[in-house]
Amino acid sequence: MTRPGFAFSTPIKVRYAEIDGQKVVFNSRYLEYADVAGTEFWEWTGIADALGPVWTETEFHVRHAEVEFLKPFFYGDVIQAYAKVERLGSTSMTQVFELCHAATGELHSIVRLVTVNVHLPTGQPVPIPDAIRDFIERLG
Repeated sequence: MTRPGFAFSTPIKVRYAEIDGQKVVFNSRYLEYADVAGTEFWEWTGIADALGPVWTETEFHVRHAEVEFLKPFFYGDVIQAYAKVERLGSTSMTQVFELCHAATGELHSIVRLVTVNVHLPTGQPVPIPDAIRDFIERLG
């Protein structure tokens, strides 16, 4: 399935443990869906194979999360989760995830995550390595 502005998507099926008594997905699960889509996105890009330790030893932490709830998902729905890097800063990047109903294509939620590259011992922001920046910029 394709969506304008997105080269990547992955399906996610709503499971029983993710719903409330009315079979509606819990609000907190939308961030988990974005996390799953993000993991699949980075695997799809091949960045770990291309850059090795430059990528795997770089540490991005979520600094800001924003979820726009447009329409709920229900038990048994299949979500088509679209992912892309929207903005690349000196120490941070913003990823956007559009969560659509796989059967109808209707947009149900938009998730934006701002992550910051940090130096683990100090927890302080550090510049994104040039190799990572170059790789992400080539993704388009």
